[in-house]
Amino acid sequence: MSGSVQELLGRGANANATSGYYGNALQADSEQGHLNVIQILLEKGADINAQGEYYDNALQAASYGGHLNIVQMLLERSADINAHGGYYGNALNAASAQGHLDIVQILVDKGADKVDEEEEEEERRKRRKTS
Repeated sequence: MSGSVQELLGRGANANATSGYYGNALQADSEQGHLNVIQILLEKGADINAQGEYYDNALQAASYGGHLNIVQMLLERSADINAHGGYYGNALNAASAQGHLDIVQILVDKGADKVDEEEEEEERRKRRKTS
C-alpha cells in the first residue's frame, strides 16, 4: 500500500486533500493503523493537526483505533493533544470510549485535558440532529 501512496504523491496528489467520512488520508490511515503510510504522508507535508469530519484529527482517529505506536509518533511530531472536535470531542475521550487504557494513560501523562462527559454527550446529540 505504501508504494501506491508514494507513487500518487510523487505524481502530484495532495497530501492534505479532504473528502469523505475521515476527512483526509492522514485521519483514515491513523484510524486504520497504517504507520508506513502515515509517515509518508507527513514527509510529503500532510498537516498533522488538520481538522474535519468524524474524528476531526489524526490523533483522535489513532486513539479511537487503539494504535499506540501511531499515537506516540503523532505526539512526538507535535500533534495537538487537546484538539477539540469530532464525534468524541478529543483524543482522550476517543481512547477512553474504546477502553484503550494504555493510550488514555499516555495522553493524560502528556497533559491531555479531561472533558466533561455530560457536555460532550450534549454535543453528540446536537451533531446527530443536524446530520
